[in-house]
Amino acid sequence: MIEIIAPYLSAISTILGLTAFLLIIWWAWSAKRQPANQESAELPFDLPDEFTKEKK
Repeated sequence: MIEIIAPYLSAISTILGLTAFLLIIWWAWSAKRQPANQESAELPFDLPDEFTKEKK
């Protein structure tokens, strides 16, 4: 019995995994996430400089 069901379970799990992946991609690139994505992209540039010529 399991030999008959196994290929279908494999196909279903593949489809569910692909669907979850596509939903995450859709969520990450949605218009609602645009401000958060822009803020995250600018984080490395907001850090203070650690290496300066003049030491305090």
